[in-house]
Amino acid sequence: MPSTPRTANRTPRLRQPISTPVADDEQLTIKEVCALLKIARSTFSDWRDRGEAPPCIRLPNNSVRVSRSALNRWLSARPEAA
Repeated sequence: MPSTPRTANRTPRLRQPISTPVADDEQLTIKEVCALLKIARSTFSDWRDRGEAPPCIRLPNNSVRVSRSALNRWLSARPEAA
């Protein structure tokens, strides 16, 4: 007697499409962000503590990244020093 496949009664799971990041949406490390901005790591940490840093993403391995597009938006929103 032929058996039916076990997946025959299951509802297929919908998968979210994996979008490939565009060059503008590169994920930068904090070290790379500090090098671009020419600031010390401690300065970036102070900004994060005060809520003034660009939006960061914490990855499952606990490392922190900043998307280049978020950094560019953050920079363009900064007022010029008088």
